Amino acid sequence: MKAVILAAGKGTRMKELTNEVPKPMLHVQGRPILEQILEGLLAAGIPEVCLITGWRAEVIEQHFGDGSRFGARISYARQVVQDGTGKAPEYARSFVDDSSFLLTYGDILVKPDTYQRMLKRWHEGEFAGLLTVTEGEDVTKGGLNFFDERFCLTRLVEKPNAAQLEELRATGWLKPGAPAWYNAGIYLFRPSLFDFTAKLPKSPRGEYELTDAISAMIAAGHMIAGLKIEGRWVDVRDPEVLAGLR
Repeated sequence: MKAVILAAGKGTRMKELTNEVPKPMLHVQGRPILEQILEGLLAAGIPEVCLITGWRAEVIEQHFGDGSRFGARISYARQVVQDGTGKAPEYARSFVDDSSFLLTYGDILVKPDTYQRMLKRWHEGEFAGLLTVTEGEDVTKGGLNFFDERFCLTRLVEKPNAAQLEELRATGWLKPGAPAWYNAGIYLFRPSLFDFTAKLPKSPRGEYELTDAISAMIAAGHMIAGLKIEGRWVDVRDPEVLAGLR
């Protein structure tokens, strides 16, 4: 198992805080977010990591180097064009090779044992992917996910608007009292993911969406496991969230 961390974006919602550093290098309790993610991956036995860098890439590369001082083996890939989450993992294609890999955004903090729980779930079946979810978030800001009785993904709707949510209720997808599963942004994949990211069209937002690739995998009959995040899950999306963590 390898790991790929998406850390190329500037994080425009952070305003002046990311003028000099990329968002994953902002400090939470005295340490960069990215360093805390790496620590959790290492604890799960995943030392081989590829960091997809872009905005202020040199800040990340100078801090982590080859990873040896952290006990990791770190590679880098530079994403020059910011055209969506669907294409970003492809920059790590040669690094991944024929290995399964954990994929995470570089601004999501979880309890370190989350990665270990993901690996445990991964080994429970012949899955092509695994998608983590959480409850209690505003699904209009992320992905809304639906699962079968085995907690395998059956459908996902990216950033549904009010009309879509009403239709999902009317058609029985969203049931009263049932959890609305929000995409937590941490995944496991086999390299077969790249067969689907390579064929992605741009979404109505003008970007390549990772969730569209996952939907295509489901449509092609691939099994995507689900896993509920236990305990801490923080998307460090804006200055208010960041301030609450310090």
